[in-house]
Amino acid sequence: MVSKTPNFITVKPQLTLLNRMLSKKISLRKLTAVATLSASVVIGLSGCGEDSMINPSTDIPGNSETKQYAKVTFVPAGSYVHGGFDESAAEIIAYHPARQRSFVVNAQNKKVDVMTLGDIYKPALVKSLDVADIGSTVNSVAVKGDIVALAVQADIKTDNGHVILFDANTLERISSIEVGALPDMVAFSPDGQYLLTANEGEPDDDYRVDPEGSVSIINIMNPKRPIVATATFQAFNSQKQNLIDAGVRIFGQKADGTMSTVAEDLEPEYIAISADSKTAYVSLQENNAIAVVDITSATVKDIKPLGAKDHSQANNGLDVSNKDGVINITTWPIMGMYMPDAIATYAVGDKTYLVTANEGDAREWGDFDEQIGFSDVQVDPSKYTAAACHNLDCADKKALGKLDFSSVMGDSNGDGVYETLYSFGARSFSIWDTANMDAPIYDSGSLMAKYIAEHYPANFNASNDDNAMDNRSDNKGVEPEGVTIGQVGNQNIAFVGLERISSIMAFDVTDPQQVTLLGEINTRSFDDSKMEAAKSGVSPANADGDLGPEGLTYVPANDSPSGKPLLLVGFEVSGTSRIFELNFLE
Repeated sequence: MVSKTPNFITVKPQLTLLNRMLSKKISLRKLTAVATLSASVVIGLSGCGEDSMINPSTDIPGNSETKQYAKVTFVPAGSYVHGGFDESAAEIIAYHPARQRSFVVNAQNKKVDVMTLGDIYKPALVKSLDVADIGSTVNSVAVKGDIVALAVQADIKTDNGHVILFDANTLERISSIEVGALPDMVAFSPDGQYLLTANEGEPDDDYRVDPEGSVSIINIMNPKRPIVATATFQAFNSQKQNLIDAGVRIFGQKADGTMSTVAEDLEPEYIAISADSKTAYVSLQENNAIAVVDITSATVKDIKPLGAKDHSQANNGLDVSNKDGVINITTWPIMGMYMPDAIATYAVGDKTYLVTANEGDAREWGDFDEQIGFSDVQVDPSKYTAAACHNLDCADKKALGKLDFSSVMGDSNGDGVYETLYSFGARSFSIWDTANMDAPIYDSGSLMAKYIAEHYPANFNASNDDNAMDNRSDNKGVEPEGVTIGQVGNQNIAFVGLERISSIMAFDVTDPQQVTLLGEINTRSFDDSKMEAAKSGVSPANADGDLGPEGLTYVPANDSPSGKPLLLVGFEVSGTSRIFELNFLE
C-alpha cells in the first residue's frame, strides 16, 4: 500500500491542516523468510520460490546478448585513510579515467583529495584542492572529460555558494560560478554540455533564515566563461495547497512563526540526469518528493510526491525496537516515507528508470522538530491494538514505543487523534518509471534487513560507529543512502550503500520486474576493541574496517587501471576511500 497524500496536522497555530486525498496500492514481489535466505539467493541462482523477489533475470525482454551475469564478487583492493574517525574525511568520489585519479571530498579538511589509482592496491595522495578562499565546505565533486567540478558552500551557509572548475590534468583552477545557497550535489549531464547543482537551501541553525532551494544549470561549453541559469521553485509558491494536498511535505515554520514559502521549504538533495541530457530528476528528501527539471530551459516542470510504504504488508516488515534483544523483522501498523537521499537513472529501450536509496530524514531546526514518539500523541485505538502489535501494547518499547514518527502527518481531520503514523525512510531501495511516478514499480521491501539478519546476526542493525546488535532498529535500520548504476554488457547493476551496517549490495535492475541480488561486501571486523581504538585515535580511523558508505562511483573495465570494473566508495565514519575490484560471473 502506498499513500500518496499523507495527512498533515497543526504543529503550531499557523500551520494549515491537510487532508488525505488518495491511497494507492503497489504490488511488491514477495520475499523469502530469513530462515530460507540461502547462498543460492546471494549469487542469484535459480531455486527461489515463484513469488520470490530475488529471482534470477535470465530472460530479459529485448536482450540481444545471451551472456547474463548471475553473481558479482567484490575484491577489496587498496584504501586510503583521509582523516580522523567520524570526521567525514571521505564522502563523495569522482574518477578521471585519463589520469587514473580519484577525487575525494574530505569535509574534515574542507578540501578535495586527489588520489592516483595507477596501482589499485596502493592509492596515493597527489595533492588536495583547497578552496578556502571561496567558501567553508566542499560538499560534492564530479568529473567529466578533463574538467573537475567542486560544489562549495559559503562561509555562511544561507548565502549563495559556488561551483569551482579545475583542470583534471594540471589541477589548476579554471573558473568559479556563483550558484544558490548550500550547493549539496554537483553533476554533469551525459553529453558534457551542462553542469547542475542541487542547491539545498537549508535554514540556519536557529531557523530564522530559510533560503530558497533551487537547481543551478551551468553551460560549460566554454569552461573559462560558463553561463549559469537557475531553475527555481518560485512559480510553485501560489500552488502550495495543491502540492500539500497531493502529498508533498511542505510545513516549514521559521522561529518568528512565519511559514516558509514553497520555494523556501523545498530542499534539493541529489540529482540524476536522463541519458539524453534533457531532464534532471532532483530528490527533495525532507519533502518526500522528486522535482522534474527541464535542463535546456532551466525550468522546474513538475514536483512528484513519493508517498509512503505500508509496513503492515508482509513484504514490508521491519525491526522497530532496539530494546527486545532479538531480530524481529515483522509487520507493523505504520507507514514508511521513502524520502530518498541518493538517486540514479538508467535507460532500457525508451524507458528511463529512477533508482532511489530510501534513507529518510526528519526536519529539525532550532526549536522546530517534527519528530514524535508513540506515547507523545493520541492514536486511533481501533487501529493500534495489541493484536496489530503482536500481542503487545503498541506503546511498549519492544513494539512501537522507540520509533520516531512525523508530528505533521497522520491526523486527517485535525482532531488531535492520529489515524496513521508515518516513520522516516523506507529501509529499502526503489525503482520508479519516470513516465508515471504514482508508485514504485519495484521496492526491495525487507530484503536488505533479512539479508543482514541472515549473514550478520550478531551485529544485525549495528550502527556505523557502534557494533552492538539491534542498535539502529528503532532508527531507519540499515539506512540505504548511496546508490550508483554500472552497466556491464547490457545489464544495469545498481550498487546500494547501507550507511549503518556499512555493506554494499549489488542488484541486477535491468528488468525492474525481475530484480536480482548479485552480491554484497562488508569489510568490518565488528571488533569492539578496534572500534574503541579508532574512536580514541590510538589506531587509524579504519581499525575496525570501512564504516559509513556515503558516495559510490562505478568505473567500467575500459577505464580501470586494472582492466576490471571497479567500485570506488567513500566511507565517512572511517574516513577511508576504498577501491573494490569487481568480478562478474555467469
